[in-house]
Amino acid sequence: MSESIKNESTISSSRTSSSTFDVKEKNYKPEKSIRAKAVLSSFIAGAAAGALAKTTIAPLDRTKINFQISNKRYSLKKALQFVVHSYQTTGLLSLWRGNSATMARIIPYASIQFAAHEEWKRVLHVQTFEERKANPGKSFIAGSLAGVVSTTCTYPLDLARARMAVTHKEMYNSLLQVFVKTWKTEGCATLYRGYVPTLLGVIMYSGTSFFTYETLKRLHNERTGGRDVHPTERFIFGAIAGMLGQSSSYPLDIVRRRMQTASLTGGEYNTIKGTINKVVITEGFVRGLYKGLSLNWIKGPIAVVNKQYLYSEAYTRNAFVLTQLPYYGFS
Repeated sequence: MSESIKNESTISSSRTSSSTFDVKEKNYKPEKSIRAKAVLSSFIAGAAAGALAKTTIAPLDRTKINFQISNKRYSLKKALQFVVHSYQTTGLLSLWRGNSATMARIIPYASIQFAAHEEWKRVLHVQTFEERKANPGKSFIAGSLAGVVSTTCTYPLDLARARMAVTHKEMYNSLLQVFVKTWKTEGCATLYRGYVPTLLGVIMYSGTSFFTYETLKRLHNERTGGRDVHPTERFIFGAIAGMLGQSSSYPLDIVRRRMQTASLTGGEYNTIKGTINKVVITEGFVRGLYKGLSLNWIKGPIAVVNKQYLYSEAYTRNAFVLTQLPYYGFS
């Protein structure tokens, strides 16, 4: 009797185990598939957020670049005069000149940046609030590395954007023409002119802005007991992150723009040190290296707010759609 019960129990246990295994097999989705869909969602959300954010601030961006590349004195009044003059002489759409290059760059840039940031957070183990609190340095590094990856992949498009922003249609009629003319007259290496100061600036900017945004979200989580971040709060967090990120890296932004457009302006800006020295001597430390920063404080937070907010919204919606997709054994 005892032996019979034991055998039945064993068979029952085996059936239960088999049944459980079948259910697990049926619902099993490899971690690789889930990660692939998360990365894809990051790409889509990042592209949408980056494109809309940059288009919104394009007139301010063009105005800022035109002051950055010259030794003209800057003020918000002069910036407004530049916008009005451009509108009166070349039309409203001239304020968006170079935006095609911006779109060609920002869509892959933002996609790669956000997707890389999600991956670096996973690699460095700073995905949760607790992990970020325990490793603030790694959180900064994750943001910086995301910026390095995206900048390296899309840098020639940034150079093209800067050149289109400071010239008239007669010189560069299209994005393709910028590449062809630059390649023929200045050589292939020119497409990466100003890359080093850009990279250093991106490390500071991406690291600071991502770190600030993630830290503010963590502090919010701690003080509210895990309540979801309200859209208004997300806007504020993005604005603060944008201002701090822009301010920390701004002098390097001046350097890269001077180096990118040196052949167009006639300036001799060949190295980071040489460019900084020349700007400081001729224009002063603050007036030269922080020229246009006040305009950045206006456009920077707008861009980051739009990017972070739209990314969060788009990522959430995309993630929901993508997780409903079947797994076919590849990703």
